[in-house]
Amino acid sequence: MKPLTLQDAVSSLYSKAVVEGKSTSTKRLECLASVCVQEFERHGLLNAEAEVTIDGGGRPKDWDVAWKWAGKYRTVLSLKSILKNVSGTVPNRIDDAMGETANLQLYSPEIVTGYIMILDLSQCKPRQAGGTWDGFLEERLKALAVRRAPYWTPSTFEAFSLIRVDFSNGPKIVSGIEQFEQMFDILANETKRRNPAIGIGEQP
Repeated sequence: MKPLTLQDAVSSLYSKAVVEGKSTSTKRLECLASVCVQEFERHGLLNAEAEVTIDGGGRPKDWDVAWKWAGKYRTVLSLKSILKNVSGTVPNRIDDAMGETANLQLYSPEIVTGYIMILDLSQCKPRQAGGTWDGFLEERLKALAVRRAPYWTPSTFEAFSLIRVDFSNGPKIVSGIEQFEQMFDILANETKRRNPAIGIGEQP
């Protein structure tokens, strides 16, 4: 079976959100989750799962993709799409990322966390404060994606991927493919560094 690609995931999102008009469907990022499971496996983290509920300090939280080893989730991914109301959604996504990670880290301080955000540039307008919303989002995500042992700052995470698309005339990826690939390198390396008993390719 031919491996799924990031373009497959973006095309699936476009089909559901734009063609079918289901931009808030819980199924819109299913293909992207499958691509992430595939990428985890390619990096030696086998049997990752989609749609799991993990305990947190305040309450259990659903995560889009997670990898378990020795009975505990060690790595998680959150998948987001920003396709409408960009100026209102971007600040909320930043707040969500900080709150979700803080909740999770209270329960599992050593857990490795990543965020993937797909943003439609055709819906972006200039910021009143200057610059662009996609640039602002990337700047804030970079500032938060600094979590490395031994300085595990709360509400920060290990890696992110901002995938810029243009859905004005089809499922076009503008940028983010290289960053997407690098993100899995970081997540896998950090997971293995914090869990030294894990052998690459070893069954969980």
